[in-house]
Amino acid sequence: MEVLIFDVFGDLGHFKKYYTTSSPLSFSFPPPPTVAGMLGAITGVDKDEYLDVFSPERCKIAIQIMAPIQKLRAGLNLINTKGNHWIPVKKANHGPRSPIKMEFIKQPCYRIYFCHENEGLFYRLAEFVESHKSFYTLSLGLSELLADFSYVDIMNFEERQNDDIDIISVAPLYLVDDIYINSSGDRKYFKEKMPIIMDKNRVVHRYEDVLFEIDGKSVRLRADRYWEGENGECIMFF
Repeated sequence: MEVLIFDVFGDLGHFKKYYTTSSPLSFSFPPPPTVAGMLGAITGVDKDEYLDVFSPERCKIAIQIMAPIQKLRAGLNLINTKGNHWIPVKKANHGPRSPIKMEFIKQPCYRIYFCHENEGLFYRLAEFVESHKSFYTLSLGLSELLADFSYVDIMNFEERQNDDIDIISVAPLYLVDDIYINSSGDRKYFKEKMPIIMDKNRVVHRYEDVLFEIDGKSVRLRADRYWEGENGECIMFF
């Protein structure tokens, strides 16, 4: 099957973890619903439709970490805009500003692998990415964190099963039988539970654990199912 490959990068990113509130923490990479939002921004799919158009039933998405994950925290003042206007003076319990600590990813860069059952939509996205144009402004989790993107390739991938393999993308653990720890100690494996399937009402229908190497190196594992590209590199789609 044909797979579009392109990079998304920026100065800062924030992909809020679902269990954090007053001090928001960030996932190390964008969950699939967030990537779907990026795809929708490039192709112009409406915000009420993109989670359906780019659902797992219709497309496949894989994510590769291209730069070491570096996190930083910054203090922010959130402005009270209740009632669609800024409240310039403190009133009762609704002060004009709320100071919080927020976690960001520093200089994030991710490689996105994408295929879709709708060939017209697939090639529309490929054309937009290759021409470096988008319908809406692309961001990395928050509208203030602007993103850039660059075309890499369109490559054929073949599905493989039940093998010991080096995976260059993040690895959904529901497709993994075993993980092999590198004896040289040059791999740092991490696991995060993140939303995989979300409907247009922003209700999450499925969470999964995802394995990744924090510096973007490959992960050695035994996979139930993976996909091998023409160049011999292997990835795992959500």
